[in-house]
Amino acid sequence: MSCSTFRSVTVAAVQMVSSPDVRRNLATAERLVREAAERGAELVLLPEYFPLIGASDADRLAAAENFGSGTIQDFLARLAAENRIWLAGGTIPLTSAQPGKVRNSLLVYDPQGHHVARYDKIHLFGFDSGTERYCEADHIEAGDTPVTFDTPFGRVAVGVCYDLRFPELFRQLDAVDILLLPAAFTATTGRAHWDVLLRARAIENQCFVLASGQGGVHENGRETHGHSMVVDPWGQVLDCLPTGEGVVLAELKASQLNRVRETLPALKHRVFK
Repeated sequence: MSCSTFRSVTVAAVQMVSSPDVRRNLATAERLVREAAERGAELVLLPEYFPLIGASDADRLAAAENFGSGTIQDFLARLAAENRIWLAGGTIPLTSAQPGKVRNSLLVYDPQGHHVARYDKIHLFGFDSGTERYCEADHIEAGDTPVTFDTPFGRVAVGVCYDLRFPELFRQLDAVDILLLPAAFTATTGRAHWDVLLRARAIENQCFVLASGQGGVHENGRETHGHSMVVDPWGQVLDCLPTGEGVVLAELKASQLNRVRETLPALKHRVFK
């Protein structure tokens, strides 16, 4: 998609500190999504694990839904339709073919509440500092397919959290205008890398990045980095929320996207593809 087909649009990222209580998390998400829509957002992104950050992996398995039906999916479809927005619910647990595992899936709904895209997280986080350990492969089945989808305002690509560290995932795609990145970055890795990675993905792909994070200390003791933000194609942060619940919002201007791609046509100068 050429930059000339992109039109200016207001977008929002919702930041949460999700709990083990799905019903409470959905109520929080609904309140913040409605706030974003009332402020003019046409596209709203929820964070990774927005319906549930539980006490154990078993909680996520118990909450998993079959793709196409379920309380969380019905909630997302209704919320998109009622607010007349594009809504990316990133992420929810969907059932897996592998026993004891789930798919960590981002689902997108259009303003009529119709499902238009699904992305299953490809890169699974692994980290062990000796005092802090995560191994998503223990309980998540990885996806294997990059995803883009078209909207009236431009082409959108998606990734989830740890995917952010793998630029080849996004460079293999045709040019996109917006990259959605829901996350639950740990406080440790987030302080070190979150900002610089988001800005790098925006700069090298000459696109806007909308990043929605979990941001605080959760009831299970986990601490997430937050700093949900909107980044422009020049790498400038347009809005950011360091911690706590809330909404970051910005207008993505077509003139800015066009200016960057015309002034520094790096996407046209690529040699290795």
